[in-house]
Amino acid sequence: MFAVKFSLLTLLFLLPAGSKQQVPSNCVIKREQEKCLEMMASEEPSSEFDCPWFWDNLTCWQPAKVGDVIEVNCPELFSQFISEEDYEVGKVSRNCTAFGWSETFPHYVDACLYEEGNSSHPDMYYVSVKALYTVGYSTSLVSLTTAMVILCRFRKLHCTRNFIHMNLFVSFILRAISVFIKDGVLYAEEDSDHCFIHTLECRAVMIFFHYCVLSNYFWLFIEGLYLFTLLVETFFPEKRYFYWYIIIGWGTPTVCVTIWAVLRMQFDDIGCWDMNDNAAIWWVIKGPVLASIMVNFVLFVGIIVILVQKLQSPDIGGNESSIYLRLARSTLLLIPLFGIHYTVFAFSPENVSKRERLVFELGLGSFQGFVVAVLYCFLNGEVQSEIKRKWRSWTVNRYFAVDLKHRHPSLASSGVNGGTQLSILSKSSSQIRMSSLQAETPS
Repeated sequence: MFAVKFSLLTLLFLLPAGSKQQVPSNCVIKREQEKCLEMMASEEPSSEFDCPWFWDNLTCWQPAKVGDVIEVNCPELFSQFISEEDYEVGKVSRNCTAFGWSETFPHYVDACLYEEGNSSHPDMYYVSVKALYTVGYSTSLVSLTTAMVILCRFRKLHCTRNFIHMNLFVSFILRAISVFIKDGVLYAEEDSDHCFIHTLECRAVMIFFHYCVLSNYFWLFIEGLYLFTLLVETFFPEKRYFYWYIIIGWGTPTVCVTIWAVLRMQFDDIGCWDMNDNAAIWWVIKGPVLASIMVNFVLFVGIIVILVQKLQSPDIGGNESSIYLRLARSTLLLIPLFGIHYTVFAFSPENVSKRERLVFELGLGSFQGFVVAVLYCFLNGEVQSEIKRKWRSWTVNRYFAVDLKHRHPSLASSGVNGGTQLSILSKSSSQIRMSSLQAETPS
């Protein structure tokens, strides 16, 4: 049972902020119980009711007289396991008898839960999706780290464009790390009750998690802004703009998350700050995310229009089919870079199936870092040329080092390596050429 709650809660946290965030099942029960206890405490006991307030671990039953039939809606808990289009609010009832409350009729399972034939069991579904995003973030983490090492290692790749890519890679790395840290802190033990965890460590982890997610969205936005500006402006001072990109990419999320943390501390200081019941405070995080997605989509459309105009220019050769092929290739490359796939559910109606939303957003979201690393580092022509050049240089040095060791053991033992021998050969060749020229020159 814990595995289901753990998987479901984790998936709901990882959804992009534009989507509706559900409250985890065990926290729903805790919240409803608190409301019921508050209502019990707020009303004085009355002798006119034969059946008092009653909390049955799922629903709060108000006091009633003998003969009354109390009917209530199914608990909110059951809506967590059924898609909104398939979910119909059921009713359960209890009779107030001379002996107290009767049993519920129909039973909660019969009135509220899905039918076995219509829906798959949530156990395997949520566990499978959790495994999917775990593999996705792990793959992205490894590939992005490798890409960062490559871009940092070769100095010829140091330019404004690659510096922006590197910051985007770092934001993806931090996002993956924050997911694993959050899971480790919130669910370190199976019997931990995260609904009432309110330690400083837990809240700090949630602040770090939201900062990493928000920074990732802003660097996706900066990638789009940079490319759009590059295509529109003729003279583009990249270095001067780059400092503004740093401020926007890392500074703006800092401001937003700081404001959110202060508001949570003042007005919604409950638990670990992992639930967002206060919609107004949550918009401090959700608003900038939706704004970045919307602006990026506009930039994406603008870039596609510019690419169409440039590809149809008479200065560019090729027939019509090759033009559209290049346009399609450019579009496919831009989609993972700008995070355009997030717009599919960012502004969609809330009655869209939760299950498809989870698979689509978490599946693509967790592997997005891997796709970006492959497209903009491993398949980059400049990167491949530098790696080949470095490989050839290492191969030549290794060849001369081995050759020197076999032919001149005394030189090899004295520490002369292949690179030194190349230098010696180069100098000797220059001296020979100079001697030849002097010999051929008439006196």
